[in-house]
Amino acid sequence: MDEDQGPSHIAPHAIPKRTIGDRVTGFTRTLAHTFLTKDGWLGDYDYGFLFRPNLPFMRKINKPAIFFGLNDRMPVLLALILGFQHSLAMLAGIITPPIILAGGAGANFTAEHSQYLVSSALIVSGLLSCIQIARFRILKTPYYIGTGLISVVGISFAIIPVAIGGFNQMYANGMCPTAQDGTRLPCPDGYGAILGTAAVCALLEVLLSFLPPKYMLRMFPPIVTGPTVMLIGISLIQSGFQNWAGGSGSCAAANPLPEYMVCPNVGAPHALPWGSAEYLGLGFLVFVTIILCERFGSPIMKSTSVILGLLVGCIVAAACGYFDRTGIDAAPVASFMWVHTFKLTVYGPLVLPLLAVYLVCACEAVGDITATCDVSRLEVEGEIYESRVQGGVLADGINGILAALCTITPMTTFAQNNGVIALTRCANRTAGFCCCFFLIIMGIFSKFAASLVAIPASVIGGMTTFLFTSVAVSGIAIITRGVPFNRRNRFVLTAGLALGYGATLVPTYFATFFTYKGDNKSLQGFLDAIELIMETGFAVTALFTMFLNLVIPYEFEDIDDQSVEGHPTGVALSKEGTVAGVVAEKGSFSASGVGSDDIRPVESGPEKTVKEA
Repeated sequence: MDEDQGPSHIAPHAIPKRTIGDRVTGFTRTLAHTFLTKDGWLGDYDYGFLFRPNLPFMRKINKPAIFFGLNDRMPVLLALILGFQHSLAMLAGIITPPIILAGGAGANFTAEHSQYLVSSALIVSGLLSCIQIARFRILKTPYYIGTGLISVVGISFAIIPVAIGGFNQMYANGMCPTAQDGTRLPCPDGYGAILGTAAVCALLEVLLSFLPPKYMLRMFPPIVTGPTVMLIGISLIQSGFQNWAGGSGSCAAANPLPEYMVCPNVGAPHALPWGSAEYLGLGFLVFVTIILCERFGSPIMKSTSVILGLLVGCIVAAACGYFDRTGIDAAPVASFMWVHTFKLTVYGPLVLPLLAVYLVCACEAVGDITATCDVSRLEVEGEIYESRVQGGVLADGINGILAALCTITPMTTFAQNNGVIALTRCANRTAGFCCCFFLIIMGIFSKFAASLVAIPASVIGGMTTFLFTSVAVSGIAIITRGVPFNRRNRFVLTAGLALGYGATLVPTYFATFFTYKGDNKSLQGFLDAIELIMETGFAVTALFTMFLNLVIPYEFEDIDDQSVEGHPTGVALSKEGTVAGVVAEKGSFSASGVGSDDIRPVESGPEKTVKEA
């Protein structure tokens, strides 16, 4: 039973009506017990469980920790500790997109603007996560806003390749300024165009949220979402690896200008040529620390291994003189949203790519919410589950609009916090609200953001390479769990990934396809939009695999014995003996022709292969 449901009663009974005085008295007693007693602050939780490392010579304790459900009472100290753990688990994912988009591959902002974007990203993530966790019902309707779970939100990684491609196009067509020697100058108008276009395109996800989740899953089955998510990660690894070697800006060019012969530039402390052994060693130190935390760390260390790796890299980089304190000293003590603003406009060529981004965000939200329900020990089917999915996708779309108005690129639900729930056995919303509190505090104190911006690129690169690869692995996991590897599905994946990989590895292949040079700006914008779509690998793959999945039918000869006997999906035959569809896990369908009366789940068993309808 879902925790939002009340207990069942055999016979009706009268419930005494509580007066306002009774409610005030009860609330006062609860508040006093929570904050004025030892039990309220500490409880009887085994705090050593969170900090006990997994060393070879230590005795392992098989007794599981207490599980805290969605609305269970939990000690204040534990809520603060686990909330802080959640905030650290998502910190790296929140700060990475603004650092990249404000850097040399994006808008080329000054340190002041970069610090502002990092601060605002933390604040906005904290505020918008509260919407997801709180869950509001739309008045006089069956619809909700939010999931009511620990569904925290952060900046979507899917926006990074689209935004970088958009900036490249804006610098090429003169919308963003460049110096006489070709050096890119800061482009606040370009960033404002991305925000304005994102706010408009977010309406697509708002509309999608009113579709029943089962129809949304049929539109975007794992054979579409898996390769799409995988290519998002793969396209970002290049940026992470360039930073690992010293930087992804002008200093990484084949023939850099004299000012960028060393990374990040000649005026930086301890500047070295791109690809120097020192830079590679710093990034490798971060990478190895992440691995060691996963192998030997306690539960709290495992869920924050990326941040611990970043911390170790920062300590060594500071000791060796790689940090530039200028930005930290110049940063104000506190910051908030709208300290810097950007002129919002709609940039036509970005409309189609950003619509694809929001389609991906909607698909990710459905998967993340399902996973959160699973690790929170709640139902993953039924009306309450579907209302959580609907509310989560709607909140995702609304958050995309609000984030743009708060000067931040599109937000989406984060999946890494599901690992924290599973490790700590705490699905309580109180910990989620504490997480939001810590994120907002981190963002308000801008010295903290300035310290993050000042981290050397090689240290950031060691962390982001790991993060971006984990995104690609998530896409592979979606494919392996939800797509039987028969001949037909292998063909769809091969054809979709062929174009996606090609566009990712050779992103300029479509730059000279259109030869129009006229004065019609509307036509030129439309052609630029098509060019941007074709040069964005994950968008090409998403569109092409969706099309092929709809038009290529299933055939009996294309189904391997393994996909029928050993895979968690089954196949049902129509009366004519042709394959009607593939039934995915938990009874959902991922084939064309879904909705046919001939399609039904197949019972799994060691001796059952194909069952005729």
